[in-house]
Amino acid sequence: MGSGPERMNKMGWIELIVGCMFAGKTEEFIRRLIRYKFGKKAIIVFKPEIDKRYSDDSVQTHHGISHSAHPVKDSKALYKILKEKEKEFDANKRFDVIGIDELQFFDKGIVDLVEKLANDGYIIVANGLDKDYKSDPFKNVFELLPLAEYVEKLSALCSQCGGHANRTQRLVNGAPVRDTEGPLVLISGQDSYEARCRHCYVKPDTKKKKK
Repeated sequence: MGSGPERMNKMGWIELIVGCMFAGKTEEFIRRLIRYKFGKKAIIVFKPEIDKRYSDDSVQTHHGISHSAHPVKDSKALYKILKEKEKEFDANKRFDVIGIDELQFFDKGIVDLVEKLANDGYIIVANGLDKDYKSDPFKNVFELLPLAEYVEKLSALCSQCGGHANRTQRLVNGAPVRDTEGPLVLISGQDSYEARCRHCYVKPDTKKKKK
């Protein structure tokens, strides 16, 4: 294997931002993208098309900070649009940085695609929930953790006690969900979820079944 400046200057890595809801993941995601823009990097951003909480074609924080993004159905669509957009460049030009929002909403193919793109020399900046409302790991995010060169885990403030929160509480009519029979993915905002600490979090009963 080679060494020295040529090897050390090779591009291509994964930056993964994780945490519970209301932890500031999207804000940190956008901050990193803007930093790369200041560094004269060519950037393209993708988001799952099912996430329409604030906008169809932008990534947006709960506080209104936004960045334009391409909505895509799945990992195959993401790769297709990436290559189509690169055809608009000159022959030797391509994107430097690929931003991917809300990894947990993508299909399983996103893990292999992110790894491939990093190996191909792209800088991947991605974010996602590390746990679902049952406090179980989200598979896509969990599988990317050992592959990422940089991982930042963010916490929120507990909506109940103000302590450090790293769990997402799903609510129905203002009360914690008590069973696990609801959909794993429910895209909503503060009316359906809260950030909670380990002490205030109410874990759904996995053994509870509807009669």
